[in-house]
Amino acid sequence: MTVLIGEGLRRVVRQVALLNLGYFGIEFLVALSIGSVSLFADSVDFLEDASINLLIAIALGWSVRNRARVGMVLAGILLIPGLATVWMAWQKFMTPAIAPDPLSLSLTGLGALVVNLSCALMLTRYRHHNGSLTRAAFLSARNDAFANIAIIAAGLVTALVWHSAWPDLIVGLAIAALNADAAREVWTAARNEHRTAQP
Repeated sequence: MTVLIGEGLRRVVRQVALLNLGYFGIEFLVALSIGSVSLFADSVDFLEDASINLLIAIALGWSVRNRARVGMVLAGILLIPGLATVWMAWQKFMTPAIAPDPLSLSLTGLGALVVNLSCALMLTRYRHHNGSLTRAAFLSARNDAFANIAIIAAGLVTALVWHSAWPDLIVGLAIAALNADAAREVWTAARNEHRTAQP
């Protein structure tokens, strides 16, 4: 049974990695073309998710202690999109901010939501297996789905209520905060696993 779960999980995380890598390219190009902080943050997050899931596929057969070490590394990786977002937001603050195109923002966010919900559903069955590794993948997909809903909302607010760069900036910084919290959860789980695995 454990072998079957391991093989199923390995197959799922490979599929999730490919989906994330594919949508990273799409969202990154749109983010650059319309100058969106939230899409930039989310696109970097897709790249981070692809990396996390590839690491999980590689580390599944390792000992509990080594998997816990990889979990600690993954906690650090989860912080990368947040740091990239803060950097881009700072650049926006320092220059006259133009609101991103709300239609492109919302449609790209909707596409990202579809991808992330698909990934979260694929990972739901395995989120309690293999400790911090699969927890990292599931939390990342779940948080990304929440972020995508916020991106869609930012596009609607920009189009209908407040034509400003602020809705996009606020959502981008919120995505950074979500990733920081996920990193904390994964670090805590990995540290506990490592302590439990000590001889």
